[in-house]
This record gives sequence, C-alpha cells and structure tokens, in this order.
Amino acid sequence: GVLDGAEPAVTEPPATVDGPALAREIARRSFVLVRNERAALPLRSGTVALIGAAARDARILGGGSATVFPARVVSPLDGLTAALPEGSITYAVGADPNTELAVADRGFELRAVCRDADGQVIGTGSAPNGHIQWMGSDLPEGVTHDRLHSVELTGTFTPRESGPHTFGIKGVGAFTLTVDGTTHYEDVQRPAKDDPFLSFFGAPEPRAQVDLTAGEPVEVGLTHVVELPEGAGMKVVTFALAHAEPRRDPDEMIAEAVRAARGADTAVVVVATTDRVESEGFDRTDLRLPGRQDDLVRAVAAANPNTVVVVNSGSPVELPWREEVAAVLLSWFPGQEGGAALADVLTGRDEPGGRLPTTWGALADAPVTRVTPENGELPYDEDLFIGYRAWDRAGRTPAYPFGHGLGYTDWTYESVEVDGTTAKVRLRNTGDRPGREVVQLYLAPAEPDASRPVRWLAGFAGAEAGPGERAEVTVELPRRAFEVWDEATGSWAFVKGSYELRIGRSIADRRITATITV
Repeated sequence: GVLDGAEPAVTEPPATVDGPALAREIARRSFVLVRNERAALPLRSGTVALIGAAARDARILGGGSATVFPARVVSPLDGLTAALPEGSITYAVGADPNTELAVADRGFELRAVCRDADGQVIGTGSAPNGHIQWMGSDLPEGVTHDRLHSVELTGTFTPRESGPHTFGIKGVGAFTLTVDGTTHYEDVQRPAKDDPFLSFFGAPEPRAQVDLTAGEPVEVGLTHVVELPEGAGMKVVTFALAHAEPRRDPDEMIAEAVRAARGADTAVVVVATTDRVESEGFDRTDLRLPGRQDDLVRAVAAANPNTVVVVNSGSPVELPWREEVAAVLLSWFPGQEGGAALADVLTGRDEPGGRLPTTWGALADAPVTRVTPENGELPYDEDLFIGYRAWDRAGRTPAYPFGHGLGYTDWTYESVEVDGTTAKVRLRNTGDRPGREVVQLYLAPAEPDASRPVRWLAGFAGAEAGPGERAEVTVELPRRAFEVWDEATGSWAFVKGSYELRIGRSIADRRITATITV
C-alpha cells in the first residue's frame, strides 16, 4: 500500500514502436567494417556462396543470464535469401564451431511437466528450448519446491538431417532419457569433480545416439528427479536436454564449401563463437575461433579472392587470416533481426555504423595478460593502462585499433575551431554516396607524465552528409576528461595545462590537431 494514492509518473502509454524495425536498425548501426579491400562491400551483382554454421543457426545473443526467447530469429541465410535475387545464393556449412553437444533448440517442440512424489501433475511450464533453469520462486504456476519431485521435458523433435543424432544430458542427479519410445539412459549423473557450478556451466554428457530421418518427427523426453541441497541460500532447479546433429567429416565439409566458393562471384563466410567458449561463469582460455573455422576461411579465401568474412562474436577473437580475405565485418551478437540487418549492410542498402569499442589483436601481443590470482590475490599492477592505453604504452600495433571502423564513402577533415573546451570540427563527404562518420577527439598532455596515459578519448560525435556535402559537429569536452583521481584527497583533481587535441577516425588515424589550454 505504499503507493496508494500516488500520482502516476506516466499518465499515458508511450507511442507504439515497431520492435522488429528498431531491432534491425540497432543491429546494422552496431556492425563494424574493419577491412574492405578492392571495395568488396557492398556486394556486387552476381552469385553468392554463403558458408558457415552460424549463417544458418545465428548466435544472436549471449549465454547464461543474457538468454531471452524472441518470437522469431532472422538468420544470415534468411536475410540474404530474402534480399538477393532468387537463385543467386547457395549455402554450405563448411565447419561446425560446436565441438560439444548444445542445448536442444531448433526442431524441438517441448514443454515442462512438474509432478509430485506420487506422480501427480502439479503444474506445467513453457520450454522454449531444452534448458530448464528456475531460480527461487521462479516456478510454473501452482508449483512449489516443497511439492516438486520431478520435472519432465517432453515433446517432439523433427530432424533436418538424416543420420545418427546424439542426445545428452546437462545437470546433476537422477535422469531418464527417452527417444522415439526407447529408454536410452536411466541413472544418476554425477560430475567427475566436486564442483557445484558444473550443473550450471559443465559440458553436457552424451547419453544416446539414434538414427533419424530428416523431416520425420520423433517423441523425446527427459525426466529429472529434483534434489535440492539442504541449507541452500537459493533453491535452483537446473538441467538441460542436449543434442548434436550427425557429424560429418570436417575435411569433406571444408571441401564442399570450397567448391561452392569457387563457383560463386562472392563468398560470404560467417564464423562464430559458441556459448561453450564465450559466455558467463568462466574465463576464456584463448581468443581463437572454435573448431575448424580458421581452416575454413583460409581454404575459401584461396578458392575465391572476393571472400567476405562476418564475425559473429560478442568480444574480440583472433583473425589470423585477415590479410587473406577481401573484407571483414564484425556483427557481434546482433539480436533477432540480425540476419535482415546483415543483408541491409552487405547489399549496401545501409552502411555499417559501428566503431570498435575494444582493441583487436593476437593474445600473444596483448599488453595485459596477467589474470590468474596467486595466493588468493590478483594485483592490478597495470593501473590505468588497460585497453588502448596499454597498447599505446607498450608501443605495440594491434590488428584493429580502438575506434576503428569503415563506411562506404570517404571523408576529408577540413578544420577545427576550439573555444575553451568546445571543439567545432568541419568535414566533407568526398565519396560518391551518402554516409555517416564518427568524429573522435583524443587528448594528449603537452608534458607527458608516466603516471598518465599518452592520450585518451575525450569526446566523439556522428556526422552525416551526402556526396560532396560538408558537415559540422560540435563537441563539448567534459571536465572529467581533464581530471585524475587524487589518492590523498579521495576525489577528482583538475589538471591544468596545455593539451594537444587529436581528431580523427580512430585512435590510430589522426586527421587534424589543435591545442587546448585549461
């Protein structure tokens, strides 16, 4: 009753938003084009060989707590098929990044049935995929932890490929797994190590292999007897039904992709991470793409010099083949409309609008790699020198620097006027199509101080202009850009003096400079 009688903060609902259109716009604005040799993008007219497991089964969002279930997902294959002329696109898997079973998803129609100790149904819940994770009171309606004895994931699976399909279980406790009327596992699954987090982050255990025919649905079921540890701070029910499609010879799959690439005008390869190498709850051990994806890209690039690679990951990965391909586009985790947005960008309907918020390079070259605690401590000896500040201090050149990103037109930076801490930058679109530029302003102290970075991002602004048109942006540099933390006073201290203002397209691409004295 605390809010009884309170005036509403919002008196009318907001205007209706076209959710899919907004998601599509956000995705294409986030894509970062880091390489585009010989103007490989936008795509030229002709045939396209689309390659990669993630082109068909896009990874649209992060794992763990980031998981949501959209009403639809537009994959790169869906998006490009809709955007390109009929018959101009072919598809090949090329390489599967999943080296383990994945949570049952595509082709599965499941529901969760909750029963008490007598086997009576006490509630049912939706199951958008094969993963059940109910935390605290997040249980199906009518179900309580006191009465809950077992949960059955039940439904059908319609395979899209014929051959031996593998089914597995992720979780700890007693399970019964049935496929097509046959019980394949009925036992207690325990982790090899006494680690309570394995039920959340451990790999699924393969428990059955069943020959299935594409397009013919079969019944599947996984029943789990719930055991909640006594004294647990939060009661959690978590387990998963896992699945893998028939495994093919990796060399044969790459050869198939090479044949497709050789017969097309352009090859578009979509590479990706998986939630087994990039998700929450564990550290990454390297920055490599999983599986044979690096081998795939090299083989395709050797067969078709007009190869475009789309990188579907949430954070940096090593791209050892980047100089061998015509273009590299980073699509991150683009959301449900990612495939449609990708088609917009690849075909040139829209520009890729993003700039790198991170520095991309080989792990061996990274200046900060001490991440393992010793005797329970991990000292942050790097202080402020992380990210691009660390690369600057080490004098190392990354593959792609902070702030980097290309468009489909060219820009000339003409002038800058500084009034106090306000900078006004003029630039011109010197290309042959409309475009958007992200003007970046970096501060560098005139008198270097070893305790401070060589330079740092102080402000940025977007500019749009048509071919031959001028644009102007005004950036107010915030006070914080000139401050440092004072340990003695426990507050921010304003550092007076002279600074060079470096303006350009990234931290490594300076176009014009000015001086600021504060």
